[in-house]
Order: sequence, then structure tokens, then C-alpha cells
Amino acid sequence: MTDPADHNRDSAALILVSYGNQGIAELADGRKVDCAYRRSVGRPLCGDRVQLDKTDDESWVVKSIEARKNVFVRADRQKRQQPVASNLDQVLIVIAPEPAPSKDLVERYLVAVHSLGIEPILVINKSELLSDSQRFDQAPFCRLDEYRRLGYEVLEVSCKQEPGVKPLAERLGGATSILVGQSGVGKSSLANQLIPDLDLQTGNLSRSTGKGTHTTTTTIMYSLPRGGRLVDSPGVWEYGLWNLPAIELAAGFPEFAPFSQECRFNDCHHHGEPGCAVADAAERGVVLPWRYQSYLRLLKQGG
Repeated sequence: MTDPADHNRDSAALILVSYGNQGIAELADGRKVDCAYRRSVGRPLCGDRVQLDKTDDESWVVKSIEARKNVFVRADRQKRQQPVASNLDQVLIVIAPEPAPSKDLVERYLVAVHSLGIEPILVINKSELLSDSQRFDQAPFCRLDEYRRLGYEVLEVSCKQEPGVKPLAERLGGATSILVGQSGVGKSSLANQLIPDLDLQTGNLSRSTGKGTHTTTTTIMYSLPRGGRLVDSPGVWEYGLWNLPAIELAAGFPEFAPFSQECRFNDCHHHGEPGCAVADAAERGVVLPWRYQSYLRLLKQGG
């Protein structure tokens, strides 16, 4: 006989999908349950840790949302922030030779991830399409070693031939990651390679609610075979970077930090001010000149 006390017992859970005023949560025992949101509590994000309250034999309600260590956001067409997911360990910035990234795209991504306090990993998908000439003189592919020297992890992968996705799969175990990038760079192909039972997991989430359509258009958190989680969100960062103050934009270029402390003015924007140590370092080549020029373009654009 069921203990009546179990009927209203709180349960810790992880939000896998959040849409409208409800979502799908994973309980500690692995069960997936549909849950509703109380207006007084707010709308959880994919990746939130929550406490659920069981109101009857079939219904669960989010009672509280635990403190988030970070929130991943994207920008809309008006450059306003839109929350997407929470509690991430790393952001997988996916670019590819086709479609080729636009100018400063990688810097936009890196600046944004830095501002959110999450670790970025640069993933070069469709690496089999990279020609020797692209590696030699086409940005950003000719700068991969410079990104590595700046401290960024850069992984080259392919969904069609060697090296496959193994370098990326090995990096994901135990972590919670999100895939971001332009349309056409192969995020869906990567997700299918990294999560062999992707369709099964998606189907199970659909059956949890009796709905199915939301799973093709909504941010979803999946389980990885080696442990860890992968968040896939359609259309993430199609519109670029949100508006950032100059000081936050500069913080997205960590190599500026040692020199910015030597600038004549504490609020130096590193753009034409007298006594700017960052501009001087770029002129001397101590700071990579192309990185500094990218910063100036983003500053002019307001992010």
C-alpha cells in the first residue's frame, strides 16, 4: 500500500524540455514526467534543477527552481537577450567550410560565451572539406593554431570520414554542453553521431506528454552514451551578439587584460584614447593585430 506521505513528497528533478507553461523533467530514478509551472515560481529553463510537488497520482508541479550557475542566452533580431538553457559547462561553437563563417563570427561567439562565464570549444565540422589553401589563407581556418595558442580548445571533426566525431565525443563525457552555430554547419548531424539513440530519446520525450511536435522546435537536453548531457537548440545564435558595454566586449578578448591595466584611463575603450596600452600592444604585434581589429569592428557595431 502506498504511503499517503508519498503523495505530496517533493522530488528533485532536471528539466529536459521547457515549453509554454509546462515541461518534461527527469526524476532521480530516470523517469520522465510531464510537469506544470506555477506562475508564482516562474518558467524553468532547459537544464534547470527543480523541486517537484506531486499533486495527485499523475500530476507534477514545479515547486521551486534551484539557483543557476549560469544562463545561456541568444540574441533576437533587436539584439535583446533570450534565455535558452542553464547550468552549462561548455559551449560547442560549430563552424564549417560550407557555409563559410562571416567576418568576425567566431569572435562574436567567443565574446558572448566569455560574457556568460562558460567555457567555449571551437568545433570545425566538415573538416574533410577544408582545402590546403583555406588552411593557409582563409580566416578563420588559417588561424586555428593561433586560437590554440590563445588558450582555446579547437577540435576538427567530420560526420563522413576520419577523424569522425571521436575527438569531440571524448571531450563531452561527464559535462553538460550545448551546440551552437549557423544553419547548415551540421549541428544536427553531429547530434545524431554523438547520440546514437537520439530518435529513441526524442520519441520517449514525446510520449511523456502525448504531444510530439514541440520536440522538433524546442531546446532539448539529451543523455550522452559516455555520461554527460548535450543540449540541442534550433536556431541558436542565428542573429549574432546582443548589445554589450565596451568593458564586457573587451573582456571577451582575454589577451587584452594584462595590457588594459596599463592604459592611461581606467575606462579606456581601447579605441583611439591616448596612452592605450592595448592598442600599443597590437601595433607591436604582442596582441594579434587581427584580433584587435575584430574587437574594433564589434565595438563600432555595439556588439
